[in-house]
Amino acid sequence: MSRVGKNPVVVPSGVECQLTDGIFQAKGKGGQLSLALSQEVVVKLEDSKVAVTPRTNSKHARQMWGTTQRLISNIVTGVSQGFTKRLEITGVGYRAAVQGSNLQLQLGFSHDIVLPIPSDLKVQCDKPTSVSISGIDRQRVGQFAANVRSYRPPEPYKGKGVKYENEFILRKEGKKK
Repeated sequence: MSRVGKNPVVVPSGVECQLTDGIFQAKGKGGQLSLALSQEVVVKLEDSKVAVTPRTNSKHARQMWGTTQRLISNIVTGVSQGFTKRLEITGVGYRAAVQGSNLQLQLGFSHDIVLPIPSDLKVQCDKPTSVSISGIDRQRVGQFAANVRSYRPPEPYKGKGVKYENEFILRKEGKKK
């Protein structure tokens, strides 16, 4: 049984939710997002809460129950508050900068890495060693942050590379003579 799916999603004030033809839509101060619902679950809008229940007792219906509840919760949170991921860059000469609609990374390669910033995301570099990615879609924010991190993930010996702000790098001891 899903423990996550049992809890209804509370819709904050300032967010409008609609349910039409198997599509859940939410509109708030951040923007508008929608989700195509699975046939395995039933979604009901009651007052300022969204309740999700499985249509049958099959394994797939129970799996989609918690998943759908969490996706709806992410949409409601995204249009009301938004999501932010922060990355830290560690290493001599490693830095990042936003130039127009591109993110330029210097990560110790012979060339700079230039990433186009998606139109629905906002990227800021307060310091040359920190990158802040924000947007209303949690999946898009997380995927872009993972793409940036993938160019130089942190290594375990000196900790050089791109890491999430609260990520802990398990360090290894170097060679002994």
